[in-house]
Amino acid sequence: MPWHPHLWHPTTQVATSPEPLRVRSGRGSELELDDGRRLIDAISSWWVTLHGHAEPAIAAAIARQAQQLEQVIFANFSHEPAEQLATRLSALTRLERLFFSDNGSTAVEVALKIAWQWWRNQDSERRQVIAFEGAYHGDTFGAMALGERSLFTDPYEPLLFEVARVAWPHSHWGDEEVEQREEHALRQLDQALETPTAAVILEPLIQGASGMRVVRPAFLRAMAERVRSAGALLIADEVFTGFGRTGDLFACRRAGIQPDLLALSKGLTGGFLPMGVTMASERLYQGFISERPEATFFHGHSFTANPLGCAAALASLDLLQANPERFQQFELRHTPLLEELACHPLVRRPRCIGTMAAFDVETGEASYLNPVGKQIQRHCLQQGVYLRPLGNVVYLLPPLGISARQLERCYAAVQHALDALVAG
Repeated sequence: MPWHPHLWHPTTQVATSPEPLRVRSGRGSELELDDGRRLIDAISSWWVTLHGHAEPAIAAAIARQAQQLEQVIFANFSHEPAEQLATRLSALTRLERLFFSDNGSTAVEVALKIAWQWWRNQDSERRQVIAFEGAYHGDTFGAMALGERSLFTDPYEPLLFEVARVAWPHSHWGDEEVEQREEHALRQLDQALETPTAAVILEPLIQGASGMRVVRPAFLRAMAERVRSAGALLIADEVFTGFGRTGDLFACRRAGIQPDLLALSKGLTGGFLPMGVTMASERLYQGFISERPEATFFHGHSFTANPLGCAAALASLDLLQANPERFQQFELRHTPLLEELACHPLVRRPRCIGTMAAFDVETGEASYLNPVGKQIQRHCLQQGVYLRPLGNVVYLLPPLGISARQLERCYAAVQHALDALVAG
């Protein structure tokens, strides 16, 4: 289809990009285009479509809720779907308080603001924030400041606050030098924590947007212990990793760490509706209870705790908890297919955790702008598979409901694309 005269697509340079594909419908792991073609959505539509498109149980829950209460201001009111979701997520995360927002970036903003103001409410002079090299936490200003400075943030550099950086010792299959890199990163963290620190933020187990960079649980446990000993708060950004993506309901649970603040979105509603939540400990919540107005957390969104989003999230949790083997065993589905693909001469640094499998393509610059990603995307589209490589990093992150045959087709499409690169 031609470019629509009134739409502005995200992260897209119209001057050099192909025209968008017009989608008619989605069902399970497939998208149906206007021209009748079907594509396997191998990246869960930017990691949000958790179970599959048009999941009947979630659609039905939204429909029921829409007939009862579709929206109400949450500053003066509460409602049952929000209360149920808060109770369930508190039990699952061991964080007692839930603050609603609209998306992943704002969930991170809320976590950052809570951490910063909590120290201020205690008249503390802790001002430093520590993040990790390669991090991505969203596109709003606070989230951009926390993330790696790059092409995406350059235009706004004068408006971003300073953040201390620590190396991210990511690893892959057969990596024999990872322990050395972990020790180096922990030494950097020790040095950074010598400055009074308000909070440390990380993406547990996987940095998604920077290239599916996986770290070992042991590193995260050593990191969390140091943060705790230094008295700083730990913020876990599980916008991507939450809700089964790493083989457990939350990456923090698989890693064995307990954050003070936890940002969630993407798979929260099964991909049906935009919603973000920030989980906080009771200790932090109590730090805002005061007769002084200035101690109040003055933050809110028009659609805070939207009942439709809450209903979708509750239905999605029902599906996850009724079928935990779906995400617990997904890594075993990836592994033999990725092992076979890892024999290709262009494949480097294969890694896999939970529902995510990735590798680097050995060609040219290791960069988001490496054109090899678009070449692979084009080849895979011709094979009926939708991928969106991160430059020279190719990854698969399909919905939980993808069939064995569909997953095999995804790997076959990638193999075909790599063979075409060699031949070309």
